[in-house]
Amino acid sequence: MTSKSWKQAWEKAHKDAERSLSGLKSPEQLEALRLKSLGRKGSLTVLLKKLKDFSLEERRGLGGLANRQKEDLSARIEALRRDFGKRGWQEKIEKTDIDATLPGSSAAAGRVHPLTLVMEEMARVLGRLGFSWAEGPLIETDYYNFEALNIPADHPARDSFDTFYLMENGKPSESILLRTHTSPVQIRKMKSSKPPLRIISPGRVFRHEAVDASHAAVFHQVEGLYVDRGVTMADLKGTVRVFLESLFGPRTRTRFRPSYYPFTEPSADAEVQCIFCAGAGCGVCKRSGWLEVLGSGMVHSNVFKAVGYDPEEWSGFAFGMGVERFAMLMLGIPDIRMFYQNDLRFLEQFK
Repeated sequence: MTSKSWKQAWEKAHKDAERSLSGLKSPEQLEALRLKSLGRKGSLTVLLKKLKDFSLEERRGLGGLANRQKEDLSARIEALRRDFGKRGWQEKIEKTDIDATLPGSSAAAGRVHPLTLVMEEMARVLGRLGFSWAEGPLIETDYYNFEALNIPADHPARDSFDTFYLMENGKPSESILLRTHTSPVQIRKMKSSKPPLRIISPGRVFRHEAVDASHAAVFHQVEGLYVDRGVTMADLKGTVRVFLESLFGPRTRTRFRPSYYPFTEPSADAEVQCIFCAGAGCGVCKRSGWLEVLGSGMVHSNVFKAVGYDPEEWSGFAFGMGVERFAMLMLGIPDIRMFYQNDLRFLEQFK
């Protein structure tokens, strides 16, 4: 093939492709034309490959014009492809009953779980009092969960914890368990930090209890610990009173009653005047006019010894409460099981 015959063949193939563009009526016809002209075996592609048989001067003269015409044809084919796409969508819209000018439906926004809301509010209040957030593992050892907290193996207080022990070598373990309270976090923190110390340890805990309107096998606690020189029971009472008044309102009446916990001495239960009957007596407070909300006390000297603190130099207090208990009181929820049923009608009430 001479350069003259090549040029004639190119002009004919190019003009045929341009004429065919004006008569196309579908994307399928457009794709067929593209393959016929610009595909790997298309007429224009085959002719371009033959340029290698010509001299350098002939290739320069023929190749520049041919490549420009090829790029122009490719651009026109792509523009026509986009046009076919727009027309296709327009036809689909015209054949439907949907009004495309109406605003779309917004997706339902997620909400924070009420337990998370209450736990965050507790952390916010205690954060203003100088307490920082600390966390620990859900799976604990017997040492951190019991022994370091002055609860040895034969202590009767262990019966009240109803512990879940994990399986080890095909048998229930005697030392690996699901934590029954978040107090082990306090032990771990004291072992890894020097006093003074002021922390809260919110988190999930596990106890083998029958589930009913006021009890759950899996629930949440927030526990606080303050260690420094010269800490007294007055500091504990002041901290707890400010905490409860911040959650339930400035007019909240509080009182402390003697109690017993192995890891504190002396120990006390904090109560608030019933927020449902204002102390008059109702079914919620069992006609007493008061609701127990948390346990507390001065850290036992044996606990300090277990973590390497000198009880003659350091003193401190600890307190703990159930998040579900507070959420039920603050939000007026009658049944603890409602927190875990994932009923959107219930969850959508809280923001």
